[in-house]
Amino acid sequence: MNENSESRIYGKREYITIVNKATYSMVKYKKYMKLISKEFQTNLMLAVTEVNGCQLCNYYHTKNAIDSGISNEELQSLLSGDQKNVKPEEAQALVFAQHYAFEKGNYSEETFQKIIEHYGKEKAYGILATVRMISFGNAYGISFGNFKNRFTKKGKVKNSKLINELFILSSPIILFPFTLLINVFRKKRY
Repeated sequence: MNENSESRIYGKREYITIVNKATYSMVKYKKYMKLISKEFQTNLMLAVTEVNGCQLCNYYHTKNAIDSGISNEELQSLLSGDQKNVKPEEAQALVFAQHYAFEKGNYSEETFQKIIEHYGKEKAYGILATVRMISFGNAYGISFGNFKNRFTKKGKVKNSKLINELFILSSPIILFPFTLLINVFRKKRY
């Protein structure tokens, strides 16, 4: 079994939506991310990465969590998608992060409203921005891993298309700057 076989596979349209939401959050909500500790951000990123299955992001964010002093029980909970050993003050946001990832960014407004009520509007948007940024990172990391595997003994990942991998890998050159520019002028919340 290929190590990336449980990773999500992203198509071009889905990826464009992910990039658009991430760049919107960079423009409009990045200042709110500063309201969330680095440890909390790392935990949110691990929760999303666990759902999406990005091996590269999993390694990186697990290392960051260990370096920040996370307990073994909490780390195991985050890596397994089980919330029983997470910090009580983070639990609701971590469940939202998983919900966001499971729904591929199509989160319930009702669920997000509960995040606003629990954490306050600014911190809630910091949580949303963090989740969107790692979703972008996961999509890119998975595609990079799939592309790399084509040229190793692991071979092509089932259902992954070379054209999608190349599109995603080239996105920082055209797509990311284009959506960033569009979102600077976007008035409507996204």
